[in-house]
Amino acid sequence: MVYITSWDEFVDRSVQLFRADPESTRYVMKYRHCDGKLVLKVTDNKECLKFKTDQAQDAKKMEKLNNVFFTLMSRGPGADPAEVTGKDQMDAQPTKKGRGRKQ
Repeated sequence: MVYITSWDEFVDRSVQLFRADPESTRYVMKYRHCDGKLVLKVTDNKECLKFKTDQAQDAKKMEKLNNVFFTLMSRGPGADPAEVTGKDQMDAQPTKKGRGRKQ
């Protein structure tokens, strides 16, 4: 288990790993608040990819990777994760108005 230092390489290799064997691939996040470290792990029991960071900016990157995996898991390994982002989904939801308490 070697840590991958480049975020782009980690994302590319983890998506390839999932597409190769979607049934046995797992994605695990581990955060230690006392150390402020985030560890992401993608494995298929044969190959293990890990990425470790302590930077707060990488939380947004992790959120985008979650959206990629959610897309691949729900639409199948042949889906294009570039067409779906979390912000587009948020904009598509209508807001509710007029039913709350006036302040």
